[in-house]
Amino acid sequence: MTIPMTPAELYRHGLRLLLEKDIPGWVALWDEDGVLEFPFAPEGWPVRLEGRQAVADYMRHYPDHVDVHDFTDVTIHRTTAPETIVVEMRGVGRLVETDSPFDMTYIAVVTVKDGRIASYRDYWNPLAVQQPGADFVGTNR
Repeated sequence: MTIPMTPAELYRHGLRLLLEKDIPGWVALWDEDGVLEFPFAPEGWPVRLEGRQAVADYMRHYPDHVDVHDFTDVTIHRTTAPETIVVEMRGVGRLVETDSPFDMTYIAVVTVKDGRIASYRDYWNPLAVQQPGADFVGTNR
């Protein structure tokens, strides 16, 4: 019998997959009906993606835009709901197109259901996308 990963373990595993640029592996951590939200997304950027396939489509070209070298300062807070965690972290690396530095602070609220990501609210800094050369996510813009 395999013991399922805790939400924190699943999240850290997902970070490793992103560093390895294993986007299909990261997407496989998602529930079929999982929802990815960007509450602070600027105009013209996606606010809500519904379903694993929508998440896969969004993330497909992520490594073509951002070469993440590390996720630093990862702090995972447990909540009174055992399936929900709050994560603080930084992603550092470079923007592929411009070869300029990438340094983004994130706060995420993640809920896991039956060992899969069911809800992921990504509170990233929208001011970063207003800088030259900052079109770094798979936004299909």
